[in-house]
Amino acid sequence: MGDSSMTMIEADGLSKYYGSFMAIKDISFSIPKGQIVAFLGPNGAGKSTTMKILSGFLAASKGKAVIAGLDVRDERLEAVKKLGYLPENGPLYNDMTPMELLRFFGEVRGYKNHKLDERIDYVTDLCALQQVLEKPISKLSRGYRQRVGLAQALLHDPEVLIMDEPTAGLDPNQIRDFRTNISKLGEAKTILISTHILQEVEAVAQRVLLINEGRLVFDGSMTELKQDGSIEKAFYNLTGYGKERSVHNEEGGEV
Repeated sequence: MGDSSMTMIEADGLSKYYGSFMAIKDISFSIPKGQIVAFLGPNGAGKSTTMKILSGFLAASKGKAVIAGLDVRDERLEAVKKLGYLPENGPLYNDMTPMELLRFFGEVRGYKNHKLDERIDYVTDLCALQQVLEKPISKLSRGYRQRVGLAQALLHDPEVLIMDEPTAGLDPNQIRDFRTNISKLGEAKTILISTHILQEVEAVAQRVLLINEGRLVFDGSMTELKQDGSIEKAFYNLTGYGKERSVHNEEGGEV
């Protein structure tokens, strides 16, 4: 696993504003090599915004995002080589098959011949895509589309994985397989995973970050989170369940 003290994901005072609307405010945390971290929060809390900034898809209004020691703003191309990013409902090329998509992304990343075939075989097996490799992506179920997205994110064997709602649309068997894969990947990679499924957090995460109304309100272990009862109770208490809050940014999407 290497040096487990090495910081692989860092948010340093991240803030993002859309006009006068505050999506996130002064978010700071660091994640060391080999840790699986769950990122929790209600809809509109700021999870997706934070993940997009960490992944280089969105610029912060203030603060710094660092992946594997590389400043995402100033060294974006080098940083994304270290990163696998699976956005929620990530864009796929619907007129391609999964095989065509994986081959296209592999070639873009510089893989050729045997090495490209080897990487495609690995992610195809890991994500159980054998049965749909030659079907148009437009014809695939949401669960299979999610698996294609994950395979693409893993294709270049990144050191860091950031995944936004990766089990959305998966059935219980697929979710179980996904948990097994994440635990296996976590032996060698650093993983930040956003989810609404609290049982999923207990199954895979070593640490929990909880965000509410754009601010980080908890950073600790599962044991610390549950010290006053269940994870559900802690979630409700920390997010002020029942409070009125704004859940959409100016672009109309979840933040």
